[in-house]
Amino acid sequence: MTLSLQVLYPTDNNTTFDHDYYASTHMALVVEHMGAHIASTLIAKGLAGGPDVLPGFHVVATMTFADQAALDSTLAAAGPVLADIPKFFSGEPKMLIGEVMA
Repeated sequence: MTLSLQVLYPTDNNTTFDHDYYASTHMALVVEHMGAHIASTLIAKGLAGGPDVLPGFHVVATMTFADQAALDSTLAAAGPVLADIPKFFSGEPKMLIGEVMA
C-alpha cells in the first residue's frame, strides 16, 4: 500500500516562512536524511485559498512511500530535518499520514 506524509505550514497567527531557505537548505536536508526512502515529493507554495481568498498555508509538502517500512525508515531519520524547521517557519507545522487512494 502506498502511503503519503504531508507537512502543512499554516499561515494562521501571523506566522512567517522563509521560502528561499526552505527551497535551498531545508529541502537539501530532506534529501540527505530521508531521500533514500521517499518515492516522490511534491512541494506546493500557497498562492490562494480560492478566488479572492488568502492562502491557508505557506507550503504543503507531500511525500509518498512504497510501504509502511519506507515511511517508518523516513520518520526514524527525520531528526535533523525536524530540528531545522524553526530556521524557516515561525509556527508549528501540521502533519498528515495517509493512504494514497489515487
